[in-house]
Amino acid sequence: MTTTVKTKHRAMWASGDYPAVASELVAPLGPALVQAAGIGPGRTVLDVGAGTGNAAIAAAQAGATVTASDLTPELLAVGAKNSPVDLTWAEADAEDLPFDTAAFDTVISCIGVMFAPFHTAAASELLRVCRPGGTIGLANWTPEGFIGQMFATMKPYAAPPPPGAQPPPLWGDPAHLAGLFGDGVTDVSVERRRLRVDHFRTAAGFRDYFKSNYGPTIAVYRNIADDPSRVAALDADLLALAERHDIGAGAMEWEYLIYTARRTG
Repeated sequence: MTTTVKTKHRAMWASGDYPAVASELVAPLGPALVQAAGIGPGRTVLDVGAGTGNAAIAAAQAGATVTASDLTPELLAVGAKNSPVDLTWAEADAEDLPFDTAAFDTVISCIGVMFAPFHTAAASELLRVCRPGGTIGLANWTPEGFIGQMFATMKPYAAPPPPGAQPPPLWGDPAHLAGLFGDGVTDVSVERRRLRVDHFRTAAGFRDYFKSNYGPTIAVYRNIADDPSRVAALDADLLALAERHDIGAGAMEWEYLIYTARRTG
């Protein structure tokens, strides 16, 4: 990732209040991934794109020795301040990890590495730092699920991505992951799951929360801020999206993919 892209990416995730999103909406994903990856005492674990540590903290609570890494130091600072267990917090680029080859028994990412724009580079780094026979475990939003569809809805309003960048929700497509990891892994397991989100009473409540708190949504609105008609159109599109996914009283189910595999070699 170039310095300019990296700086913009870091600033995007530092905007709004992603720690609130992590704690109020997606907290269950971390423990679910830790369980699926079989993390327990005696394991050395790297969490890539750890954010505030939903998965990293759960891994440490399971008895593992954990390093939580993320490009955005503001998120790591919140995680370190609030963590009830000891672990290492390290600023790191998922596409160029500052860790030795084969350094970890288990490498995980919970809706984190999927947002690194250059997928092949990030996947190569996950493989590199995982020891042969070790585990790679991912939890990613699917393209078909609510968050994947939210990104598709925002795409026409967003700034053009960097050349060569790929959409984050592709990490929730098993075929895309098979292409990324190739023969670097074996014993692959994929499972689609749903996260029930009942934080919002209305579709408008969801939209306004994401406009204020979620970095990618904030960035898209900033891109069209000087065009009130486009702002109104995106408002309407996000409202319609949430209304289509309402399963009653504002509750929604957000699909994600749990992926686990064993590192070959």
